[in-house]
Amino acid sequence: MGVIALDATALILVGFGALLAGFTTGLTGFGTGLVASGVWFHVLPPETVPPLVALSSVAAQLVGLIAVRKAFDWRRTGPFLAGGAAGVPVGVATLSAVSPLLLRTVIGVFLLAYASIELFGRSGLRFPSLKSRQADGCIGLGGGFLGGFAGLSGPLPLIWLQLTDRNATADAHRAIYQPFNLVILTLAGIGIAIAGQITADVLLIAVLCLPATLLGSWIGARLYKRISANRFRRLVLALLLLSGGVLVMQALVG
Repeated sequence: MGVIALDATALILVGFGALLAGFTTGLTGFGTGLVASGVWFHVLPPETVPPLVALSSVAAQLVGLIAVRKAFDWRRTGPFLAGGAAGVPVGVATLSAVSPLLLRTVIGVFLLAYASIELFGRSGLRFPSLKSRQADGCIGLGGGFLGGFAGLSGPLPLIWLQLTDRNATADAHRAIYQPFNLVILTLAGIGIAIAGQITADVLLIAVLCLPATLLGSWIGARLYKRISANRFRRLVLALLLLSGGVLVMQALVG
């Protein structure tokens, strides 16, 4: 695939995916891979999407972090990062050896089930007794694996925080999972580059997407400061529901 071979419509869709993904990341602290892949898989070769997601995610996270920079909790984030750093190379190696179809389907079904229960159920699931640094590390390991495999490091830690620490504020949660996403996706990008999956085409598309990604993230970060905690939580759940549906649909039509 050469970028020159993409027609005008495809290039517009690629840019729109970058803008929407950047906005989502700036607003919620995650979602670049979940949102962008829903558009990019339709217009780009499948093998170019994971490395492009990793590169775009890092750019969007850098802008989105401004929204919660004063609330960073590196001590709480530490176990997630330790597990995530171990999971990234496993995910990158799996990406080189296994088709992502099955894993994307499983992730999609899980996101649909969880978000549906939280949005429409009478009472949400809560497991505060499971909260521990060891458990956080295990969740980080899973997030690191998914980050290296498909650029999807965000949903697992976010859901874990909602299940075990419901009383924390939106800023408190973002101060944990957004720095985690930035570090893990940076490591994933390095791992993907070492594996030779960041080609000249991927780099060129990433550069073309950069202005839209940064603009979308900036707009999302500004909007985040204006919404209530309850509305933010429901936006996140709606995004998880939509993302799960997109992943399942990709599996069904792919």
